[in-house]
Amino acid sequence: MIRRLLSLVPPGTIGVGTGLAVVGLASYTHLALAGHNLDAADYSSLSVLWSVVFTLGIGVFFPVEQEVARLVAARHTRGLPPGPVLARGAAVAAAVLGLLLVLTFGAAGPLTDRLFAGDPAMVPALGGALTALAVAHTTRGVLSGLRRFGWYGTQLGLDGGLRIVLVCVLAGTGVDSPVAYALVLAAAPLAAAALTAAPVVRAIGHGPAVEWPALLRGLTLLTISSLLAQIVVNIGVINVRLLDPADVATAGALLSALVLVRIPLFVFASMQAALLPGLSTAAATGDEPAFHTLLRRALAVVTALGALGGVLAALCGPWLVRTLFDTPDVLGHGDFAWLSVATLAYLWAMVLGQALLARDRHHAQAIAWTIGVAALAVATLPPLPVALRVELGYTIGSAVAAVVMVTVLCRHRATPPTPPTVDRMPAATGGGTA
Repeated sequence: MIRRLLSLVPPGTIGVGTGLAVVGLASYTHLALAGHNLDAADYSSLSVLWSVVFTLGIGVFFPVEQEVARLVAARHTRGLPPGPVLARGAAVAAAVLGLLLVLTFGAAGPLTDRLFAGDPAMVPALGGALTALAVAHTTRGVLSGLRRFGWYGTQLGLDGGLRIVLVCVLAGTGVDSPVAYALVLAAAPLAAAALTAAPVVRAIGHGPAVEWPALLRGLTLLTISSLLAQIVVNIGVINVRLLDPADVATAGALLSALVLVRIPLFVFASMQAALLPGLSTAAATGDEPAFHTLLRRALAVVTALGALGGVLAALCGPWLVRTLFDTPDVLGHGDFAWLSVATLAYLWAMVLGQALLARDRHHAQAIAWTIGVAALAVATLPPLPVALRVELGYTIGSAVAAVVMVTVLCRHRATPPTPPTVDRMPAATGGGTA
């Protein structure tokens, strides 16, 4: 039975999934040890930086990885080297990173005062973490496109393993600076990318240049959707500091709670590897029964995962965050219930978003997430307790995005598009996992 199940997943999914598991463990270890060694204010600053890094980093650099992987894979099937694609992808990543760094350091004063409790060293730490993600995602795109999934999973595993080692050293030596724990987010990905650079360097080669339209086609809309999706799932911690800068306890506790309730998103990241190719094949061939069957099954799986995780989080969440992360006792069972419902709605939106991409409806996906973010903003306006406001924003934003996607899919009756080139490549990340 196990062998049969393994035969259904794309080659490399197990290796990439293993790497993702190590990264997930690293996230828990990182925040748990930081929570036990930092005071509430410093842990709150680290929580905000963490949310900014993975909102922006995954939101803008993961789409670059996907496009680089797609183009490298297409060239690889024709015997062409990936060098020109890497050059273009690196140029795009560098341009985006440069813009982010200019904005980050240009707003260093407000960021320091409003988000980092007056600690100016957190701003360069933020810049370093964003730089690391730009490098990591660009090189992963080449590894994925070349089907070097063993190396891909190794990079993920090294990233996570180095994070665990570094934070253990910090905790073991009694370091109590949030900057030190923040710099781990820069050092580990950069070291992992360097240690797995050999297959990328060996394969670079030369060949026909990649035209900019080939790389940029769809990248803009994909980036918009990815960034907005990350905003929905990560903005709550940042909003706590913006809505009530004096409430340092809630921001740290909320990040710890989100890390727990979003465990199903790690599972979806691995399942996504097979979901999009399957939906794309069914849509391209006009096999509507297969398309809807696969979509229903995916929704059923994430619903089961979200419901099970939600019940456990609602029952045990308050105790777990106090025990594992040493966070203040500011979130109750109701808070975890809201966060779990929000995560389930977010999982639905992620699955439905894959269905829209399979039908070549990039615009619709971007519009859905735009409306979802707008709904999130409106939901945080009522004068309610800060924690409840951000929980409602996460829930309503995710649910509205999912409803818009369902509406678009139900109205879709167009002729299936021209069959695309389907490459069964594992997706490395998804759903704001970190």
